[in-house]
Parts: sequence; C-alpha cells; structure tokens
Amino acid sequence: MLASRTLLSKQTKALLSRQPVCFVHQGDYGNWGNTNIAVVFSGCGWWDGTDVHEGAYTMYHLSRNGARFQMFAPVQQQMQVMDHTRKQPATGENRNMMMEAARFSHGQGRMQMQDLSKLDANSFDAIIFPGGHGVTKNLSSFVKDGKDCKLQPDVERVLKDFHRSSKPIGLASMAPLLACRALPGIEVTMGHEMDDSSRWGNWPHSSLVQAVKGMGALYVDEKNKVVSTPTFMWETEQHFHYIFDGIGNMVKHVLRLST
Repeated sequence: MLASRTLLSKQTKALLSRQPVCFVHQGDYGNWGNTNIAVVFSGCGWWDGTDVHEGAYTMYHLSRNGARFQMFAPVQQQMQVMDHTRKQPATGENRNMMMEAARFSHGQGRMQMQDLSKLDANSFDAIIFPGGHGVTKNLSSFVKDGKDCKLQPDVERVLKDFHRSSKPIGLASMAPLLACRALPGIEVTMGHEMDDSSRWGNWPHSSLVQAVKGMGALYVDEKNKVVSTPTFMWETEQHFHYIFDGIGNMVKHVLRLST
C-alpha cells in the first residue's frame, strides 16, 4: 500500500509539473460569510454575452467560500445576437443584456439580476467580471475600436469607484481589458501573446492579449488589488476543470484581498 501511495504521489507531481500553473487549484476553501461581492454580467452566452461556465463557476466558488454576492447587468441592448450553433450573427434578433443575463438568476431577492446603474461600490467589498465576448461587444466597443475602445458608462464608473476605494477587482478571460481601459497602468494576465499551440491546447485570442498590452497591462497586479485569470482565452479539448480551478483561485484571492 505504501509503495502504491508513493508511486501515485510521484505520478501526480509529474502531471502537475506539466500543467499550466495558472490552472492548478491551490489551497482550501475559506469562510467569508461577511463578504459581499458584486458580479457583473454582459448577457448570456460566450459569443455575445457572459460565458455560462465562467458565470456559474464564479457564483459556485463565491458560494462555496461562504461569500454573499449580488448579480448586475446593464439595462441596454446587446451589440448583436449570435447563433451559437453556427457562431454567426442571428438575423432579426435584438436582445437586452439584463434580460439575457437574468438566465443566471435563481430564486428571489438578492438572487435576482439587478440594474448595473444601481450598483454602489460602498455597499460591496469587491467586484468580479466573468468573461465572454459580451465584454468586447456590450461592456465595451473593443470589437469596433480595439485598444481605443470606450466602456459602457456604468462599467467604467464602477471600476473606478472600486479602485478608488481600494477594493478588489476580479477579472476572467477577456474582462481584464475593461480594467486596463478604465485604470491605465494596472497589471493583469490574459494568457499568451502568441498562439503557441501545444499538447495542452492553444491560445486563439492572442491578438486581444497584444492589444491589452498596448494599454499598459502585463501581469497580475496585487498592489492595485486586481486579480485576473485567462480561463477560456486558452482552448483545448479537455479543459473545463482547469477553467473551474482558475476561477476558483481568482475568487479566493479576491476574497483574501477584501479583508
């Protein structure tokens, strides 16, 4: 039995040493029952809103760590509606971000989607933006304007308010570009600058990483309490548990920095 355990330990260490470090889950869950987190959505769906996995994983890890959270989205039309089966714009469709994001809601009261214009940084300890193409289409004009993009007014307001109050900001996949645009000089991580395909997958959104670097962002920034994880900026056939763990680590550090 001892020999088997030793062999398993060596195999596990060898496997983890070959995995992208940003996806390896570390540490135990905490108990942050007095922490109140705002989570901002941009719709529902990877290609035109908030990615469903990133949104759900964020809420799971907040709940698992005992934190309270409330969901927000702009009451505004999406830039476009995507047919997720064909990955092409749907013709004749026009949807509201908050109505679409409400698909994440469950229950009543605090669990209902709220209007982002009503989000007050004084009522929360931190803010988290899950990723998805809604970041580049709905919460900003990045799809049209690149590094010179404008942010949705309430997105820019809350980012500056939380930063000014020295409260943590959590960002997943494409969301770091929002903070980089609103808060010049911060540091984030979005993955590789080139699509270096390997046995672990590839990084198909490297052009976005390069654009964000042009805004002055390079690495994770603990000084400014900005915590980011690349999540679906990285693609491989079997990677959902890495995304889950990456968001778990991001949530854990946001909660740590909120104390």
